[in-house]
Amino acid sequence: MVEVTAKMVAALRAKTGAGLIDCKKALAESNGNEEEAIVILKKKGIASAAKKAGRSAQEGLIASYIHNGGKLGVLVEVNCETDFVARNDEFKQMVSDISMHIAAANPLYLKREEVPQDLIDKETEIAKAQCVGKPEAAIAKIVEGKLNKWFGEICLLEQVFVKDSSMTIQGLLTSKIAKMGENIVIKRFVRFQLGE
Repeated sequence: MVEVTAKMVAALRAKTGAGLIDCKKALAESNGNEEEAIVILKKKGIASAAKKAGRSAQEGLIASYIHNGGKLGVLVEVNCETDFVARNDEFKQMVSDISMHIAAANPLYLKREEVPQDLIDKETEIAKAQCVGKPEAAIAKIVEGKLNKWFGEICLLEQVFVKDSSMTIQGLLTSKIAKMGENIVIKRFVRFQLGE
């Protein structure tokens, strides 16, 4: 059994932003292995983030992003539970990053539940038409995969984050919920492009 030192705890805390006690427990559980401790903290963070997702988020920020010499602009509202978190620099940076992402990635909807059914039906027809000649048993899986890829292109929460391709926007929110200890929700956004 490896002794968990204050230096090890501090190093893990600096890397993850997790609390001192959580870092110490994760290091003890992983027998001092920092990489394993990070995995343990992530698992616990995602689990606790899921619990927080149902809580009311009425505070937050509205951010704007203007690009291309005033030819492209974004407004986004991101909510959290307390004014304390809303004033936090990390929260402000995340909201700013999300508004910049919206400018770059041009999502049409916040989440797949907002996509009109007639558009989903049309995309399903296109996907099925592209499956001509494929085995019948494989068509449903292929169509599902094509629809998921399409949702990933048009729905903000499912888009790959432009500043970190290892996560989606939903993944970014989940990681910040775990780190900040509050529910965080993108409420709405609008993107303006001159001439559109």
